[in-house]
Amino acid sequence: MSTPAPVAAIPAVAEFAGVSKWYGPVIGVNDVTLRLGSGITGLVGPNGAGKSTMIKLMTGQLRPSLGHVRVGGLSAWSAAAKSHVGYCPDVDAFYEEMSGRAMVRLLARLHGFGRRAAARRTEEVLDQVGMAARADRPLGSYSKGMRQRIKLAQALVHDPHLIVLDEPLGGVDPIGRVELVELFRQLAAQGKAILISSHVLEEMDKLADRILFICHGRILASGTLAQIREMLQEHPLQVRVGADRPRELAARLLACESVRGVELEPGGALLVQVSRPKSFFAALAGLVVDEAFEVHRLQVSDASTQAVFHYLMDRAGHV
Repeated sequence: MSTPAPVAAIPAVAEFAGVSKWYGPVIGVNDVTLRLGSGITGLVGPNGAGKSTMIKLMTGQLRPSLGHVRVGGLSAWSAAAKSHVGYCPDVDAFYEEMSGRAMVRLLARLHGFGRRAAARRTEEVLDQVGMAARADRPLGSYSKGMRQRIKLAQALVHDPHLIVLDEPLGGVDPIGRVELVELFRQLAAQGKAILISSHVLEEMDKLADRILFICHGRILASGTLAQIREMLQEHPLQVRVGADRPRELAARLLACESVRGVELEPGGALLVQVSRPKSFFAALAGLVVDEAFEVHRLQVSDASTQAVFHYLMDRAGHV
């Protein structure tokens, strides 16, 4: 069998248009509309939020009850769309006696590669994920991290436009995490659209270009962390300020509408509770210029994915 003829390139994007999915009386995804472009997008939400349903809809494992899911303009349910999707699930079900190399080569053959092309492409992706020297061992003898790398290799073997990774760093050692994160960035730089679902929220700060927060089947917020923080005007941001006259500065800041409270820490720094960051920083800049405060430290202490996530979850619980 010869190498399959290259198909025309399609945009590396997935689209949800008014998508809902329910299982009897249970709603998995509720009226979701979004566009996934090139780069790395993080999918964040608690257990039962709808992450798995979204992934299955995007990879063509489920059909929506309402709305449309498309990959590159094609129905995600179609074989044509699935050929452009690479999927690394969070669970694995291997033929444990098969070697990692044999498994990836088999998947390449199922994607239509000829024998020689499949062998060549297998070696390329095994090298990409750092498994070329260890791929002849039976899968049953692999560590969790090695199994994750093999799953990633099979997801990449057909050079997909859209790569969907469900908890891809689970069980991977710290050095391996650094290596795989660098690989994800390289793939994104090539124009790939990468969706990463993860419970390790701190990793999203360093990894994702964009984040989707989901809860109760709805997208609560999407964008970069900075964009989401800007949208959440009432989110109480914490800012640590070090200045030459901390008590005097504290009194001035308490007069600002954007400041909810100020705490003087033991080291002399001020911990300021802020409700509208843009307004606060403008007021602080004005004080520095007009009253000659010398600010030697300015640190936002809770602008992480974790902080935004907890705020959104708390807000969703009161909707």
